[in-house]
Amino acid sequence: MTIRAAEGPTTEMAESGKCLSSVAGLKVDSGLAPYTIRWTNIWATSLGTWIFLSLAATLTIYQMYRVNGGLTSMGAVAAMEFSQLFSYAPLTPFAYWLAIRHPIQRGHWVAPSVLHIASGLIFAFGHIVVRGFTPYGYWDGTHRQWSYTFWDVRSHSVRFPWLVLKSVYLANVFDDITSTYLPIVLIAHALLYYHNSQQKEFRATELSGQLARARLQVLKNQIQPHFLFNTLHSISALMLTNVAAADRMMTCLSDLLRMSLEDKGDQLTTLNRDLEFLQAYVEIERARFEDKLCVKFDIEPECLDAQVPHMFLQPLVENAVRHGTSKRSQAGQIHVIAKHRDQKLEIWVQDNGPGFVGRGEDFFANGLGLKVTRERLKALYGSGQDCKIRNAETGGAEVYLLLPFCLAPKPQEPETEYKY
Repeated sequence: MTIRAAEGPTTEMAESGKCLSSVAGLKVDSGLAPYTIRWTNIWATSLGTWIFLSLAATLTIYQMYRVNGGLTSMGAVAAMEFSQLFSYAPLTPFAYWLAIRHPIQRGHWVAPSVLHIASGLIFAFGHIVVRGFTPYGYWDGTHRQWSYTFWDVRSHSVRFPWLVLKSVYLANVFDDITSTYLPIVLIAHALLYYHNSQQKEFRATELSGQLARARLQVLKNQIQPHFLFNTLHSISALMLTNVAAADRMMTCLSDLLRMSLEDKGDQLTTLNRDLEFLQAYVEIERARFEDKLCVKFDIEPECLDAQVPHMFLQPLVENAVRHGTSKRSQAGQIHVIAKHRDQKLEIWVQDNGPGFVGRGEDFFANGLGLKVTRERLKALYGSGQDCKIRNAETGGAEVYLLLPFCLAPKPQEPETEYKY
């Protein structure tokens, strides 16, 4: 079922009913800047953190020995704690990088979780290997002392005691994963979340600025002196011949100004609401061009509740009038089409004007309205949108738009207060 109007939007558009379909699995590109890892900072932070923790552990353990009457020197305690803790320093940047590269997210957590479990096991093995090159690689129960894992101090030769590695690994793997690897992953996720939050806030500010510029451009195009002069002149002329038409044109001008100024500042509206705004503009243009302008609409009912940017269609139709139908000596025709396909909203704005010579991209470079429209779509939907201007197959020019199909949330009904 489609909605068709011969010369402009009619009440059928508002009465066509609510869309019964729903959107499932819609993914909109956030357009966030990627998180950049500065390896110099990461390595410096890792070294500084583990040096601090090693010193803190040294002081704590040494004080505990003193309280209990132990004879261990601070140097021996420091060597032991640095061997245990500082050996995490060369492994931390890689664990941090992996957590940033493969974050655990809602809807995508199984594969990253398995990856991090495997990475945690490798992290624990790497720790005992690095620690094995220190004098406190493992506790030698036979000689009752700490010893290198890969160096035999008695024979002064390299060794690979696999049974010792297996024993130390099994004894430390759980603690290494839970007390070290997991906190690194959590810190990385927290910083990534903070970065994305900052990026979203910046993007929202940028969108607000672009939306404000778009509103100002629409107001400038429609409330500039020559537009008001032409409109008021047409109203004055109609007052002598057709009072009803003049009154209707004044009402449309009033509606256009009111809708331009009453926006609450939301970035999105429904296609139905945007068509109401377009109706007021079309009625004014039709009064100016009389029978030389015909606007047809072919809107699928389920598209009426779809979300679109505020003041979305009017600049496109205005462009079609200014560069298309106004160039014809005969009646000009504009066709606005909206369809719902594969979770996408497709919109065409076509005119039967002379079309254009050269590349359609030049219109985006020279026309501020089209340029701002493309920038807003890119900022709102990222790579999930498309915006093209080209010569139509039937003659004239057309603007083609592709957006994610997303239904506007239904307004919540206010709760009724009962007074007794």
